[in-house]
Amino acid sequence: MTMFPSKVKFLQRLLQFRHTFFSSPVFGKPFCSRLVLGIETSCDDTGAAVLDEKGAILGESLHSQKEVHLRTGGIIPTVAQRLHRENIERVVQEALERSGVEPSQLSAVATTVKPGLALSLGIGLEFSQRFVRQHNKPFIPIHHMEAHALTVRMLHPVTFPFLVLLISGGHSLLAVARGVDDFLLLGHNLDEAPGDTLDKVARRLSLIKHPQCTTLSGGQAIELLAKDGDRKRFPFKTPMGQTPDCCFSFAGLRNQVTMTIMKQEAEEGVEQGTLLSCVNDIAAAAQHTVAAHLAKRTHRAILFCKANGLLPSSNPTLVLSGGVASNLYIRKALTIISETTGLHLLCPPAKFCTDNGVMIAWNGVERLREGKGILSPNVDICYEPKAPLGVDMTAEVKAAAIKLPSVRMKISS
Repeated sequence: MTMFPSKVKFLQRLLQFRHTFFSSPVFGKPFCSRLVLGIETSCDDTGAAVLDEKGAILGESLHSQKEVHLRTGGIIPTVAQRLHRENIERVVQEALERSGVEPSQLSAVATTVKPGLALSLGIGLEFSQRFVRQHNKPFIPIHHMEAHALTVRMLHPVTFPFLVLLISGGHSLLAVARGVDDFLLLGHNLDEAPGDTLDKVARRLSLIKHPQCTTLSGGQAIELLAKDGDRKRFPFKTPMGQTPDCCFSFAGLRNQVTMTIMKQEAEEGVEQGTLLSCVNDIAAAAQHTVAAHLAKRTHRAILFCKANGLLPSSNPTLVLSGGVASNLYIRKALTIISETTGLHLLCPPAKFCTDNGVMIAWNGVERLREGKGILSPNVDICYEPKAPLGVDMTAEVKAAAIKLPSVRMKISS
């Protein structure tokens, strides 16, 4: 339903009046909801959102750099930095205007400061520190992966502890979330992340030239074409099959795919950059192998948690989040594992899996509730491009040498 501009303005003013009225001294403190502004610039999306303490999204804005980076064949840090700098003030202002909230009404500002691209993180942190000092607001530095892990609690009544698999273009990890800032790291990526691998495979296949994929990211293009592909035509070997831990490695798989592409180019007599006739099959095989690797490592993590009492015996939960969690084929693979092991799988909607200001604001709400990591506006902070999440338990997982039972990964596209 299309709304007239005048009606939109009226609703925005009504919302602003509500915040002003309920936070007035006459009405009293019990009726005043704490409000958090979240700012995200860890990679290639500039996001901002205003949430109240119950997780209601009062206003949000997002500027995506996807089209620019598709044209350049990948994310160029200096380009991402420039685009963040050009758009961050507008994005934050839009989020505030849509929420009907004035800066003076905010309880705190939460911003991603780790991990991510250094040049991108720097823009968000620089802007945020100016903002909190100008308006004298508390500042909450946010760990990007912590935010991904906690987003589900904004949508579902998930209690701690729970197991979380975070998969994106820059990260992959398995961790037990025991509290807002209390994580046990069971596994992490040893080289490149799954999203990065799928993007690189898509670039090597020149999928941007495919008529169905011109506006899609690499991972989206792979998922789309894989639906009509035969994954069994190219049986890629699942990585780290003989390593009994929960860490991830995708570089070897990418090399397998690259060698197959080169072989097919030679057989078809075409040069690199030409669309192969078998792109659907290669896409299907690569996606399935990524899914199988993620599923097997998660299966071992679940068995380790059960053996060590790290999850509740009643209704244990597996949370799947991060940009790659938007891939429905991968979700189905994790559904098979969760059902096999008796865990309840939860995954935020796709729009909350990718980077956004909402998840950062929600992480701020969670920390504000518990009084954790809240800084005065004058405290100087440094961004951290590389920052592990929680207490590293990967050595203990490997020492347990848990063997996996066979699980049939029959997934319909």
